[in-house]
Amino acid sequence: MFPQFGATAESLSKASTMVFRIGTDAHLYDDPDDVSIAPLLDSKFDSEKCEALKRLLALIAQGFDVSNFFPQVVKNVASQSLEVKKLVYLYLLHYAEKRPNEALLSINCFQKDLGDPNPLVRAWALRTMAGIRLHVIAPLVLVAVGKCARDPSVYVRKCAANALPKLHDLRQEEHTSSIEEIVGILLNDHSPAVVGAAAAAFASVCPYNLSLIGRNYRKLCEILPDVEEWGQIVLIGILLRYVIARHGLVKESIMCSLQCTDSSHSEKNSSDVDFGLVKESRDMSGTCDSEFVNMVSRCYIEGPDEYLSRSSYANRVSFELNGAQFTSGKSNDDVKILLCCTSPLLWSNNSAVVLAAASVHWVMAPKEDVKRIIKPLLFILRSSNASKYVVLCNIQVFAKAMPSLFAPYYEDFFIYSSESYQIKALKLEILSSITIDSSISSIFKEFQDYIRDPDRRFAADTVAAIGQCVQRLPKMTHICVDGLLALIRKEFLTNDFGSGDQEAGVLVQAIMSIKSIIKQDPPSHEKVIIQLVRSLDSIKVPAARAMIIWMVGEYSSLGVIIPRMLTTVLKYLAWCFTSESLETKLQILNTASKVLLGATGEDLWTFKKVFSYLVELAECDLNYDVRDRAHFLKKLQSCNLVSRGPEEGTNGLPEKDLHVVAEYIFGRQRRDVKAESINYRFYLPGSLSQIVLHAAPGYEPLPKPCSLLPDDLNVPEGTCSIKKGAADYGGTDGYGTSSGSSDDEEESASAYGSQRSITGSSGGSRGDDSEFTSEGNDNVDPLIQISDIGNASENENGVSQSSTNLVELMSNRALESWLDEQPGSSNPGISEQSKVRKSSARISIGDVGRRVKPKSYSLLDPANGNGLKVDYSFSSEISSISHLLVCIEVFFKNCSSETVTEITLVDEESNRALDSADQASVVDESSLLSYDNVPTLVPMEEIASLEPGQTTSRILQVRFHHHLLPLKLALFCDGKKLPVKLRPDIGYFVKPLPMDVEVFMDKESHLRGMFEYTRSCTFTDHIEELNKESGDSLLIKDKFLAICESLALKMLSNANLCLVSVDMPVATNLDDASGLRLRFSCEILSSLIPCLITITVEGKCSDPLNLSIKVNCEQTVFGLNLLNRIVNFLVECVLF
Repeated sequence: MFPQFGATAESLSKASTMVFRIGTDAHLYDDPDDVSIAPLLDSKFDSEKCEALKRLLALIAQGFDVSNFFPQVVKNVASQSLEVKKLVYLYLLHYAEKRPNEALLSINCFQKDLGDPNPLVRAWALRTMAGIRLHVIAPLVLVAVGKCARDPSVYVRKCAANALPKLHDLRQEEHTSSIEEIVGILLNDHSPAVVGAAAAAFASVCPYNLSLIGRNYRKLCEILPDVEEWGQIVLIGILLRYVIARHGLVKESIMCSLQCTDSSHSEKNSSDVDFGLVKESRDMSGTCDSEFVNMVSRCYIEGPDEYLSRSSYANRVSFELNGAQFTSGKSNDDVKILLCCTSPLLWSNNSAVVLAAASVHWVMAPKEDVKRIIKPLLFILRSSNASKYVVLCNIQVFAKAMPSLFAPYYEDFFIYSSESYQIKALKLEILSSITIDSSISSIFKEFQDYIRDPDRRFAADTVAAIGQCVQRLPKMTHICVDGLLALIRKEFLTNDFGSGDQEAGVLVQAIMSIKSIIKQDPPSHEKVIIQLVRSLDSIKVPAARAMIIWMVGEYSSLGVIIPRMLTTVLKYLAWCFTSESLETKLQILNTASKVLLGATGEDLWTFKKVFSYLVELAECDLNYDVRDRAHFLKKLQSCNLVSRGPEEGTNGLPEKDLHVVAEYIFGRQRRDVKAESINYRFYLPGSLSQIVLHAAPGYEPLPKPCSLLPDDLNVPEGTCSIKKGAADYGGTDGYGTSSGSSDDEEESASAYGSQRSITGSSGGSRGDDSEFTSEGNDNVDPLIQISDIGNASENENGVSQSSTNLVELMSNRALESWLDEQPGSSNPGISEQSKVRKSSARISIGDVGRRVKPKSYSLLDPANGNGLKVDYSFSSEISSISHLLVCIEVFFKNCSSETVTEITLVDEESNRALDSADQASVVDESSLLSYDNVPTLVPMEEIASLEPGQTTSRILQVRFHHHLLPLKLALFCDGKKLPVKLRPDIGYFVKPLPMDVEVFMDKESHLRGMFEYTRSCTFTDHIEELNKESGDSLLIKDKFLAICESLALKMLSNANLCLVSVDMPVATNLDDASGLRLRFSCEILSSLIPCLITITVEGKCSDPLNLSIKVNCEQTVFGLNLLNRIVNFLVECVLF
């Protein structure tokens, strides 16, 4: 009517939008393709730099890649403006991993900012350094975190705590002890903000090193109420784990059900009194459900492996604790201070904090004090629906274990129509668990309203809850049964069940509830069964009809009236058999079999006729399940269908035996079946796993009680852990051994020098080869020869082995000589097994140079070379002209049917390449140095001709421009020029550097920090070797040798290295190769700088091994590239 008002409204909307954008940075998102960013970054005004950096961050938020501005942004890191510096740090955090080399250029600025007087600048610099996450700068970050952990600013110390998990994620095992030491320092901080962040770092870095908590336990408890809310949640869990690991469980608490079975049974009656927290309720709900409580308590402590072994039928191992693993909550000061400090948190504003505090009291508080958690939990039920569901999931477990806790507060669990179905279902289950005599009438009135709810699924759940209430309170049986029967009559008279499954669900659930009630006392419910049978003609729901028919067969001999009804009922079932559903037909057949089995007297002939008629109908049914059931029952009841006598049944089985089988399957003289034991798992209160009902990532059960020794609390920080390590927390392997850090194994496995060093050089000296000459091709020289240092000529055990050296090794004298005994480092607290596990074998290394096969690469394919195939492999030979040259063996093969002539390789890119082989003699080291950074190719001798099928080789001596860039060559043959590329292999830019272990360790100690790089990978080549020799029943030493051989051959076949030594662990677990260590040494050709390589093995011999590769080298870029190359070829599978 007034179109101008529409235009005015639109313009007003635009105007209001513009007004709201005034004073904000929303305009930065308008033009993502603005080209003015680069000039602004180079501006001399800080305001323009801020504008450009904000635009970049806005583009990042929209998903654009702006990494091309990285160099221009990095140079602004030294700006004096705090705003510019902060924006630069944000940009660097996002792109540091993509541009690591450029990010390393700004490390000096970060280190400088760590000493800035402004604490914000120091914190930003530390956050950025920790966020780069490069292995190269990990030592620098560790030093920076250690410095900032002692900073006078609280904010800087908090940032240091937040940086520790990022540093730990780099998997720098050698820095683990230093990181744990810093965690201990931060846990001792006086600031609540720092302690909260330190607790989160402790949970991520070293959750099993509870000795760090023991030194500061009381201080942490006192500071707990002042810590930030999310820090409180983590710290509460840590303190709870420490108290249990240090002092054990509280014997007055609900966890006392884990004591020995004998004592628990003897004390059950006396302890039940303590559970009655509500004086008004003195019925069965005033006590605990002992089986349920026992199951919950077990699940809180046992790991997944223990749970599976207990839940399996083949291995039901009882999990019990002795009295020494329990403490008194009334006399133990640590328990009392924990409960006292967590009590105020029960009224926290954060629902998660309330649940965490409630879990402490649920596990550790005496039974009479557990009631403290009731009102806080009921209070947070008034929060959001999401929080309400989480709280109800935990209250459900509490109410089932101790119904008397929430019995007086049943009204708080009444259901609102606006609540979701999930919350309604939880409340119903809680109400059915806490029902007592005084509240049953009010609860049943509520249930009557719930049954009329439009959501018929919820109504069906209500009917099921009524049945559960009757099982708890047998006094209400008759009232509930009458109500359920009335409900059944109402349902089948007023509802049309063809409209949906939910309508039929209420009727089915009502009959199921009646069925469970009848099972408790069948004789007193004869009339109930009769009423259900009479209503059979009116009930059309298949599942409901099937249950009623089942009750007819199950209770066919009950009372006086039911046996007289059987003839009429069976005839009715036979009459309507063809129109029934599948499940009803199957139940009719089963019921007829049961009735026939117990029939006697005059009705036997009638039952036989009816059964035979049903079987004939079933044999012609369209469903194969019905036909199979009919055939089975016909053969099973054959003894009843014919005259009784000594005749034999079907398939030669005597009729007597058939009768016994039938009695066993359908007879009523069966043993009473106990209620099915609770076999599902529970999780700690407040955890995500308790909500999703499976172990979520990161979930850990409680530690084993008293697993933390008192002596562990007095050792230096960072060197102590729980008595059984991470294994007690459920993180064990299949053999029960804990997976510890590689640092402990590095200290334990002492380095022994090798009597012989190996180089991969095929042209090296082999003057000692006569000692290892084999008589046949099948006898291959072993990689490692275990030598007896003493005179091990006697074999006291008389063990026959495949190797003479292994026989000598088994002698006690030899064993003492090659076990690493260190009397000075003995610790009486360490078990004998751990001493053996921390020993290593003294070994000598054999020569495997002849078995090294360098990898071959294709230079020219026959399809592209007119039938000429050219391959090349890097040689371990050292150039006689200059150490700067890499030797490459080139193989030429004529795959065509014609002769190929005038074959030669030249370097066309370099004008300095010599023209003929005659000039090769003038190439010396001085000439190579004069052409610095220019690739040089010593000309190869020309191949005059190559006959069809003939193969020949030449040695190329090349100096590459860079160890990653290919060298472009030209291959001439038959007067034609073919361009090819010679790709470098950094593994042959080094030459072997023989040394003994002492020198290796000394050089390694001087190449720490920035000169040390580590990566991990998975190695699988040894599995094929072990599988081939599995038929020979190899000993564990043979498995170790096979792994060493596979690793050494892989390394020496892909790089020009010298194998220095091998440390072989003496393991108690015969399939555990953890601790095996190989050391290689080399030096860079161009600079003669040494490069050290250490490979540490973790894992089982028969599984893929986890390798930790460490490279120590002064040249950072070369060391990193060499490390990447080693990782790449170690993960490659061997092709046979």
